[in-house]
Amino acid sequence: MSLLQETLAWFSDPAQWSGPTSIPWRIVEHIGYTFFAIVAAAVVAIPAGIYIGHTGRWRKLAVLSTGSLRALPFLGLLTLLALWLGIGPLISIIALAILCIPQLLAGMYSGIDAVDPHAVDASRAMGMTETQIILRVELPLAMPVILGGLRSAVLQVTATATVAAFIGAGGLGRYIIDGLALRDTPRVLGGALVVVLLALLLDGLFALAQRFGARLAYPAAHTAPAVNVLAPSPSPNSRRTTHDQPPTHNS
Repeated sequence: MSLLQETLAWFSDPAQWSGPTSIPWRIVEHIGYTFFAIVAAAVVAIPAGIYIGHTGRWRKLAVLSTGSLRALPFLGLLTLLALWLGIGPLISIIALAILCIPQLLAGMYSGIDAVDPHAVDASRAMGMTETQIILRVELPLAMPVILGGLRSAVLQVTATATVAAFIGAGGLGRYIIDGLALRDTPRVLGGALVVVLLALLLDGLFALAQRFGARLAYPAAHTAPAVNVLAPSPSPNSRRTTHDQPPTHNS
């Protein structure tokens, strides 16, 4: 029997679709690791990204720190945390959160930094507070870029979470790690295919969310700068210098 037939036989086995080691249960575990890692990273990345993008401070430090975090080898980080704090799902979530902080942080401050400064200045001229500017102007306009960073982070975590099974965590990586240990190639291939399909599904969902974010940014881009009409520039016909003024005659 060929490898493809063996893999199809593995998928058709009823044992793979019921119980705590079934494919649906492993998918739920995998999505759970991804979700909690993204949430933990967002707690750090979103406030920091908003502050950096809005004020322009610490931008160089953010670029250096995100570059350094991206260079970290995930397996080495995971092993170090496991030796230091012990083995468990929490360690995997912490390591995955550290991995996706750079993507979220870069998306936040890059998106806000790219907002048209005229829209921000016009909002200040209307009397908006800094919090109102962030919530009503900058975040809606930056939403497509922010969702793009979130999309990249989710895909990266979904793919990398398979390595978490190396320290005994659950998820779809169990099929790959256990299959390699048992030399069960159909199990390895089946687990890899499920990971790929899950990543493609999540990518499609976030692509739709990114389109929705672009639609959200479209009305914001046309309403925020519209406040410039409150202070229109004088027309060329109305501009008159002192040399154009008619002479006055003293009676």
